[in-house]
Amino acid sequence: MSIPARVAIVGGAGKVARRLIPILLHRDHEVVALARSDEQLHELAGMGAAARHLDIEAMDEPDFAAAFGGCQAVVFAAGGGPDGNAARKRTVDLEGSLKAQAGAKLRGIKRFVQVSAIGVDADPDPARGDVWTAYVYAKREADIELRRSGLQWTILRPGILTDTVGTGAISIGDMVVPGPIPRIDVAQTIASCLSRPRTAGHQWEIVTGPHPIGTVLDELTAT
Repeated sequence: MSIPARVAIVGGAGKVARRLIPILLHRDHEVVALARSDEQLHELAGMGAAARHLDIEAMDEPDFAAAFGGCQAVVFAAGGGPDGNAARKRTVDLEGSLKAQAGAKLRGIKRFVQVSAIGVDADPDPARGDVWTAYVYAKREADIELRRSGLQWTILRPGILTDTVGTGAISIGDMVVPGPIPRIDVAQTIASCLSRPRTAGHQWEIVTGPHPIGTVLDELTAT
């Protein structure tokens, strides 16, 4: 498996994606940023990405495949947002991921990196409400289906996302002590996985920690 030259980002206007785009461009990847609104597409083009229209909820699997044209990898970084709408957790976080997986297969793309969330294999706390419950189940099911997909997948499950300055260092493992992580460090981890083919087939939780991102990924995938 080679390092992808062109990477499609589903949820290209999201907060993690907007941090990922310049990192990928700096590492000499081409970036196809997928978003719904003309305003978002204009902003993403201004960042140096090839901006393409994709309405995650309205479009189907062949539409996703068409949007992935010329790409060798897909990053699924979309989310239904903090709008209190439980239904959108399913239509975006789960069904969007499933359509992206299918679209990648139709396009012949093997590499797929998915941003999930820490702790979603545990049953959600009912006290946190229906939206949280829907979110946990959507992320969990999306991860299950990606692991079954036959794609060369990596699943990253970050802790609480913050907009603080990145440290470039993480704690990473099958399970880690829950905690925060800056979005920029999530983006750095995604980019570092894309440049390391041996990270395929791994699912990791990530939070801020003591280990430099590239170094710890190399250690985890050394054979």
